[in-house]
Amino acid sequence: MRAVLMAGGSGTRLRPLTCDLPKPMVPILNRPIAEHIINLLKRNNIKEVIATLYYLPDVMRDYFQDGKDFGVEITYAVEEEQPLGTAGCVKNIEQWLDDTFLVISGDGVTDFDLQAAIAYHKAKKSKATLILTRVPNPVEFGVVITDKDGRINRFLEKPSLSEIFSDTVNTGTYILEPEVLKYLPENEESDFSKDLFPALLATGEPMYGYIAEGYWCDVGHLEAYREAQYDALYGKVTIDYAYKEKSPGLWIGNNTYIDPSAKIKTPALIGSNCRIGARVKIEAGTIIGDNVTIGADADLKRPILWNGVTIGDEAHLRACTIARGTRVDRRAQALEGAVVGALCMVGEEAQIAPNVRVWPSKRIESGAILNINLIWGNTAQRNLFGQRGVSGLANIDITPEFAVKLGAAYGSTLKLGSTVLASRDQRSVSRMVSRSIISGLMSAGVNVQNLEATAIPISRTITGHIKAVGGIHVRLEPNHPDHILIEFFDREGINISKSKEKKIEGTYFKEDLRRVSIPEIGIVAYPTGTIEAYSHTFEKHLNIEAVRNNASKVVIDYVYAVSGAILPLLLAKFGCDAVVLNASLKQNALTAPEKALLVNQLGKVVEALKANLGVQVSANGEQFILVDESGFPIQGETLTALMVHTILTANPRSTVVVPVHASSAVEQIARRHDGKVIRTKVNPTALMEASQDNPNVVLGGSGEMGFIFPRLHPGFDAMFGIAKLLEMLTIQERSLVQIRSELPTVCHNSYTVRCPWKVKGSLMRYLVETHATKNLKLIDGVKIISPRNDNWILILPDAGEPLVHIYANSEDRTWVEENLNQYRQRVQSFVDLEQGLIRDSL
Repeated sequence: MRAVLMAGGSGTRLRPLTCDLPKPMVPILNRPIAEHIINLLKRNNIKEVIATLYYLPDVMRDYFQDGKDFGVEITYAVEEEQPLGTAGCVKNIEQWLDDTFLVISGDGVTDFDLQAAIAYHKAKKSKATLILTRVPNPVEFGVVITDKDGRINRFLEKPSLSEIFSDTVNTGTYILEPEVLKYLPENEESDFSKDLFPALLATGEPMYGYIAEGYWCDVGHLEAYREAQYDALYGKVTIDYAYKEKSPGLWIGNNTYIDPSAKIKTPALIGSNCRIGARVKIEAGTIIGDNVTIGADADLKRPILWNGVTIGDEAHLRACTIARGTRVDRRAQALEGAVVGALCMVGEEAQIAPNVRVWPSKRIESGAILNINLIWGNTAQRNLFGQRGVSGLANIDITPEFAVKLGAAYGSTLKLGSTVLASRDQRSVSRMVSRSIISGLMSAGVNVQNLEATAIPISRTITGHIKAVGGIHVRLEPNHPDHILIEFFDREGINISKSKEKKIEGTYFKEDLRRVSIPEIGIVAYPTGTIEAYSHTFEKHLNIEAVRNNASKVVIDYVYAVSGAILPLLLAKFGCDAVVLNASLKQNALTAPEKALLVNQLGKVVEALKANLGVQVSANGEQFILVDESGFPIQGETLTALMVHTILTANPRSTVVVPVHASSAVEQIARRHDGKVIRTKVNPTALMEASQDNPNVVLGGSGEMGFIFPRLHPGFDAMFGIAKLLEMLTIQERSLVQIRSELPTVCHNSYTVRCPWKVKGSLMRYLVETHATKNLKLIDGVKIISPRNDNWILILPDAGEPLVHIYANSEDRTWVEENLNQYRQRVQSFVDLEQGLIRDSL
């Protein structure tokens, strides 16, 4: 007799185990399910097998080949174009089925007596015999009812609880006569339970149910997979073990070393070529694949480890499943029901919460607590917060589910009944994320004042006006158009402190979320008059008469992004003629080359209209690039110098705050005006805090990050910056071209080197140790200064990427080029040495 082994299933409910394996090739006790089925067929004297394949067919063909090594003869039939269903795939091989044949599913574990079922089929002269079994909960299976003679008279595929009329279910194993296939269409998808069996029932063909004794488990989902593993290990099913039983209940493969101090409780199964370290504890129910290494003092309570897994010292595994080739580092934990896909990396002391699934080839950072499935992103991070908030790929890392939980975590750190301001840019993805965060806040009993779509400077200003305890703003990240950025403010509108970030992270990862009763759930309100409130604050810090007397013509390019386009309204109020470009919204952010092209176009428009200046506003109202009356763009370090020069001219003996990597032109300008320069770390929070905490600060920020006017509000504000600049130009009776000509000539250049995370710390230590202390400034990164002039080199690790930035600054261009090249080579050599790529000493 021939058997048809249906092995085409993709096993969606078994993911991530089946992401790179067809379902029948998932191992049970270190052998694929399909191999256990072939062994069952062989025990029942069925040695001709036709395997129908569809999903990843080469995996099974490569493993079994022609079947001779397994004592059978295997032929393969691959559904090339589309899946044909359980019955369609059998109809597809009708030419090979000229006698009674058996159909068996490739995703079940059983020890049924198939010969007894075949004898029953023949005795009843049945055309189709279904092998049935009794289960306590038949909801997930096809229920079958027979008469006293065993003839099937009714069945129902996957009934609801109210429809259950029997505990006898279809096991997916059938004995069929070839003529029943005439009821199936050619080359069309069809199913045994939905198509063939109802047709046989309707025509009165003899169809019987054989209720089999013995074990059967449909490995349809991850819980059933673990159950089948443990049942097999505890001897509830008759199967052929892959290894010899070394002692009662302990099966060990060849060439496996177990340290004498390791403690093993039975039953347990350990594969070939394994290494079990000192003092390892292996509890009963543990299943270990081939080529597995277990570090010293590891504690294993019933995990299922596939081939090639590496477990670090003192790791704790609890009834989890770890797939092929995954590495679990020292003191990491994977708890009950967790499933980690193939070729993952679980860092030191990382923790995977119960029932969490990790898709293949993911990296979980050291110390990370993973309590949601990791599917689309590449990494589970230890920290939620980056350089300026929480960011990640839109709808991949930052999903609605993530955002709800983040909002609940933030809300749980606040007092019950607190009020938080929420705002966003105008893009639909930001709306989705913002609404999810608001839902999370409400669930924790926090009220929300929802500004909806608005520019971020307005959000920071209004946070203080409405007496909120903090604020959240959601937008596309300025430098990563496919990323979402979620920023958190305090009650002053300043980005929250590191300690507050850590508090939110701790609540998120520990899932210490406050859930309130219905009467305490937060409410959402929509405040009115926000533009007027911002405008009032705006006017208080501006010499309106000077702006009005200027009667300037300004061209504003909004690059299809900024919410509200408020600036033209304000400027018109002050008598300025504002020409607006690209103020409509695009859902996708522009790339850097596209923005550069728009800057070029802006310059041409400014020239054509004979405007006083042009400005491109970006980053949801925080950043801008100027274009002077000649059409020349002013950005980056030149823009920083121009703004410092203009503001200090109007406010001599005042203080400006700039990031540590800003050009030394700032110091030269400050000396002209008897001013003071404070340098900070290269992150927005540091700039905001320094601008607020130090006396007499009139300007903070840089052309790259935006500018802060601390007397207005604590955040970056392109709109006020532009209006203030118009005021200065009027009072000082100068044009941008004139101001630009007065700026110091400083050469400022940079270079970026790739540097692994693990090397950054040792690189910084090496640089500190190899330079005189008097020549170092360690505000952020390592800055090597010249005591005689403004020359300096800054080596600055990137906060979010495995990169190091090297900055060189001097009035001498040659000095900049030589030192930039020297330190580039020096850093690269150190990185190569640390990675073991070269052996030469530095």
